[in-house]
Amino acid sequence: MSTISFLNIAMHGRVNPTLPIVAELVRRGHTVSYHTSPAFGPEVEAAGATVRLYVGGDQPLPDPPTPLSLLDGLASTAVRVLPTVLAELRDLQPDLIVHDSACPWGAVAARELGVPAVSSFTTFAFNRQIPSPTRMSKDLLLVAAAQPGNVRGYLRARRELRRRFDVGAVPLVDLGNIRQPLNLVYTSSAFQPGAGEFDRSYRFVGPSIGARPADASFPLDWLRDPVLYVSLGTVFKADPRLLRSLAIALSPLGGTVVVATGQTDPSALAPLPANVLVRQSVPQPDVLARASLFVTHGGMNSVNEALYAGVPMLVVPQGADQPMVAGRVAELGAGLSIRTEEVGAGSVKPLARQLLDDPRFRTAARTLRAAQREAGGYRRAADELEISLEAAGSLDRPARVDPTQRG
Repeated sequence: MSTISFLNIAMHGRVNPTLPIVAELVRRGHTVSYHTSPAFGPEVEAAGATVRLYVGGDQPLPDPPTPLSLLDGLASTAVRVLPTVLAELRDLQPDLIVHDSACPWGAVAARELGVPAVSSFTTFAFNRQIPSPTRMSKDLLLVAAAQPGNVRGYLRARRELRRRFDVGAVPLVDLGNIRQPLNLVYTSSAFQPGAGEFDRSYRFVGPSIGARPADASFPLDWLRDPVLYVSLGTVFKADPRLLRSLAIALSPLGGTVVVATGQTDPSALAPLPANVLVRQSVPQPDVLARASLFVTHGGMNSVNEALYAGVPMLVVPQGADQPMVAGRVAELGAGLSIRTEEVGAGSVKPLARQLLDDPRFRTAARTLRAAQREAGGYRRAADELEISLEAAGSLDRPARVDPTQRG
């Protein structure tokens, strides 16, 4: 069997889709290591990988992250962690490195060690319809004029990277779009805009959703239909007034309204109607399996999980790529979108009622559910990695399938 090393950045939306793949690779007999931050160590270990922690502890992202501050943070983190990462990888001697598409130290490490690399896209793959937020553009230059500190930080880190390491695999600017000969994209070609424009290095493997440990603290047996679920993600700290407004607007329509507050203290939402259940975190796939409607920020991981469950969505984008995801959900008829500043009982309630009462939304969501599941998910991703290992001469048996026929 082979040794495979994963390198990622500290975001739930980036880490969560890789964990079922890790578990599947371990089940197939491979040895897997995973470089991550301490906050994700227990989850990675539970998936069966050997945890390797980055120096310096958890690395907080800019809040809110902008393309320029993200570039500065990614380049600076690469300079800081690469010496230790390279030393550990030399000891591990991996046959394959899998890194996030916004993880420059993963691409540099693979280049330095001469190891084949695979890029992991937990967002849409980027093209003309979905441009990378970190690409060189007029908007980025305008932001640069207003954030000279981030510009200086990025240029300084970039010079240091070039001086000390082989950065030939890393784009000069577009650090959120680091590509490799194999690029795994965790959605279906049906949901990816312009999927036909991509070359064969891109594999749309569908949502990578595996079994998660049961959360005994969450009262699933309390839920009464219809279940309406609200979560605005973990990256942005949601305004408690926004969450409370959503809960109150939905409460007359639901048997139970479940609200996941993320970084926001649940007590800040009080008082609430009796049928609203508030928790800082919930077992999202289990709740979505019961839900008739999902009010979401439009993070790619959450939307993929909703589509996997066939649940219509009301998308309230908070930033980053979420407006693009919201637009795609609406375009395909699986939901509606509303701006944060428009949220109120008078606007949310009729939209939610429309999503619940008009069968076309559930039909579209179920059509996408079929496409998401048929793409293959984490097993397909593991197959693709084994094909890469076989091509590199690092796998001692044939791969299970030839997924190149599936797009």
